[in-house]
Amino acid sequence: MHDSYWLGSAVNEQPQPEIAPDDKKKQANAIVESIQQLGQTNVPQMESNIHCMTIIGQVEGHIVLPPQNKTTKYEHLIPQLVAAEQNQKIEGILIVLNTVGGDVEAGLAIAEMISSLSKPAVTLVLGGGHSIGVPIAVSGDVSFIAETATMTIHPIRLNGLVIGVPQTFEYLDKMQERVVRFVTSHSNVTDEKFRELMFKTGELTRDIGTTVIGADAVKHGLIDRTGGLGEALKELNRLIADRKKEAAGTGVYN
Repeated sequence: MHDSYWLGSAVNEQPQPEIAPDDKKKQANAIVESIQQLGQTNVPQMESNIHCMTIIGQVEGHIVLPPQNKTTKYEHLIPQLVAAEQNQKIEGILIVLNTVGGDVEAGLAIAEMISSLSKPAVTLVLGGGHSIGVPIAVSGDVSFIAETATMTIHPIRLNGLVIGVPQTFEYLDKMQERVVRFVTSHSNVTDEKFRELMFKTGELTRDIGTTVIGADAVKHGLIDRTGGLGEALKELNRLIADRKKEAAGTGVYN
């Protein structure tokens, strides 16, 4: 009995292989990077049928913004949307916005891609969905806005040197029409109401436009519903289930 107990103890107490110093350093660096980037040491790993895409800070387009600016680069978002559209495991896309706006053409490109997805897409405005963030916010199948979130609607503006010739103003007018047409065709706001909000004076300092908050965005028809993450995910799952039922009836599901 004594010998067998000793033998079992010896087996159980076998020394574990030591981690090489280089591997320890890599693990430590990975933890530090995770803390710096995400504010946590462990990122929960789980399989999900929903792809979450965030649009945070300023939408960066053709001009690289200063490093101190919090930006979302459109060339990073477009491959995500293409991958989500092609990946059969992804059944729905959740777009979370907290943006001040940014490059008009980049914002419209993102909005057009979201609106052309074959899979269900739900947008959620948290904090703010200002300027060119408005078309992105209305580009999904259903849009949500937090009760405390805001959206600023104003005419297109240019930074830097502006050539004061008729062609410049015609270009601006055409750009403006693109935004108006997209927003009114992907939401319940009327053309007249949207232009009224856009050109309203006296509400914004040094500019024309309107800031709408949560329920007001819904009242004007810009956003479908007020709600947060839970409501947005519930609606997205409902859209996914409806798509599966429809596909079951036709025998085709991509």
